[in-house]
Amino acid sequence: MRVLKSTIHPDINNMSANTFTRKATRAIVLNGENILLLYTKRYHDYSLPGGGIDEGESNIAGLIRELKEETGAHNVKNIEEFGLYEEFRPWYKSGFDIIHMESYCYVCTIDEELLEPELESHEIRNGMHPLWMNIHQAISHNEDTIANSEKKGLSIERETFLLKRIVRELLTD
Repeated sequence: MRVLKSTIHPDINNMSANTFTRKATRAIVLNGENILLLYTKRYHDYSLPGGGIDEGESNIAGLIRELKEETGAHNVKNIEEFGLYEEFRPWYKSGFDIIHMESYCYVCTIDEELLEPELESHEIRNGMHPLWMNIHQAISHNEDTIANSEKKGLSIERETFLLKRIVRELLTD
């Protein structure tokens, strides 16, 4: 899969430190200029649905599972690779100094009707919910959050980059 971007957090000064790799999937589901996103109230941002790939699970199986859990999407089809966004960030849990986050992004289609999501307790506490959103409005909102909010989470830079790349490569006139 092609690498879309690779970033190293500015606080990392020793890339040979103990590193933990976390693999995740991100779903790109478009309907014209609308895109299926997750809004998270805690961080005041929009992000692509997706999450961690379980041990022994394929990227595609993880993508389908995460889409169903987070958005209620079903009948996921026409799955195509979009690209990999990787990032190295400081990790504050014992045993590791760095997390190497690999986000495998896929374009796919789903049935129009969303079923009830199966959100995890921390996702509910953070005020996460799925919605269809105009991609340009989502980008503008995230850019405003980056510039003006202290609430922003660690993923907003990645998510905004991906949304802009989706516009550039997948939305054609």
